[in-house]
Amino acid sequence: MTLNDITLAVLAGGQARRMGGDDKGLIPVAGQPMIQHVLNRVRQPGMAGMIIANRNQTRYAELGLPVHNDTIPGFMGPMAGMAVAMAEATTPLVLICPCDTPNLPADLAERLLAAMQSSDAEAAVACDDEREHPVVILLKRELLGSIEQFLAAGDRKIDLWYGQHKVARCVFNGAADAFANINTPEQRQELEQQLLA
Repeated sequence: MTLNDITLAVLAGGQARRMGGDDKGLIPVAGQPMIQHVLNRVRQPGMAGMIIANRNQTRYAELGLPVHNDTIPGFMGPMAGMAVAMAEATTPLVLICPCDTPNLPADLAERLLAAMQSSDAEAAVACDDEREHPVVILLKRELLGSIEQFLAAGDRKIDLWYGQHKVARCVFNGAADAFANINTPEQRQELEQQLLA
C-alpha cells in the first residue's frame, strides 16, 4: 500500500474546556486556523482528507474537505470520531490526527505506514521518546466493526481497545515537541511566537 491508500481524518470534535470552550481547530495561529497547520504538515499530494467536527461545520467546510460529525451523541471522545472517519473513508487506511497538534512531523504518514507494514500490524501509533500518542494513529479501515462494538459496550478508553489488536509503535526520537497539544491560550501564544520567529 502507498500514501494514496490513506485518508487523513483530523479530529476537531472536542469541547476545548481549557481554551474557554473556543473551537480549537479554528483558533488562529500565525494567521491560519490551527487545523490548517495540521493539514499542511500531514496531508500528502493525492491523499484524501476529512474533518470530524461537532460544531462550526460550515466554517470547517470552507477548508475544502468533507466534514462529518460524531454519530454517537454526547461528546464521546476521540474514539467516536475515529469510528466516523473509518465509516466515511473509502481508502483501506485511515490516519487519525487531532486538530490541536500543529507541529506534527511532515513525514508522519510515511513512517506510520512503514511501521505498520514492517510489523504486519493492524495499526501503527506514533510515539516520542517519552510516551505514546494514541490519537495519532494509522488504522486499517477494517477495524471499524471492532471500534463500534467497543463503543456500543460503553467503553471509551482508547488504550483498552488497542490492547485487542496488533499495533506497531512508531518512535519519533527527539520529537516530543512535534506532538505537543495546544490546550491553553498561553501554549497558543508560545507556538505562534515559534512559527513567526
